[in-house]
Amino acid sequence: MPNNKEDIVHMYVAIAGNIGSGKTTLTDLLVKNYGWTPVYEQVDDNPYIANFYDDMRRWAFNLQVYFLQKRFSHIIESCRVYKNIVQDKTIYEDAYIFAPNLHSMGLLSTVDYETYLSLFNLLNSLTPDPDLLVYLKASVPTLINLITKRGRIYENSIRIDYITSLNRRYDDWFKSYQGRKLAVDVDNLNIIDSPEDLGVVFEKIDAEINPLFK
Repeated sequence: MPNNKEDIVHMYVAIAGNIGSGKTTLTDLLVKNYGWTPVYEQVDDNPYIANFYDDMRRWAFNLQVYFLQKRFSHIIESCRVYKNIVQDKTIYEDAYIFAPNLHSMGLLSTVDYETYLSLFNLLNSLTPDPDLLVYLKASVPTLINLITKRGRIYENSIRIDYITSLNRRYDDWFKSYQGRKLAVDVDNLNIIDSPEDLGVVFEKIDAEINPLFK
């Protein structure tokens, strides 16, 4: 695989955010506005996710490895084939947020966690960095409301303490992220129902990506 990111893809934008924050919605809107190729997170056909929410300790390692290999294969293939892409959820979130959160909660054993991180470090060394990371930042009440609205049956058993701990890790990770990044305030911007709010988000993204084409 080429080492120079410019040899792989001209524009790679990644969307990050907690469960229910609107990653897929924003990805759809960016595809429509910019004509980029989407790389979606495949959730509904995940063979582990329903079991995971019922018994997190039993299925945590299986779920994390499944997400990691799927995200890696999707982004590598997309970068090889398409010119400009937008990714719904990043490979970083699995390793820096979800896996350590499960480990700290005692739901992922230390040996499984260390095995997972070793696999992540190998795959991440082969993965291009996003040209822009967009973080959908939302409070826990907003996330719970959005999760309830979309009505996925397997999400009915998500614990509020789980969402809360993830949110803290998302905020800390985004602050420490070293690449080009942009935070979108989901609490105060309704990109679904307000064209004005969506326009604000597009303007912010334009300001970040336009210099990359010069």
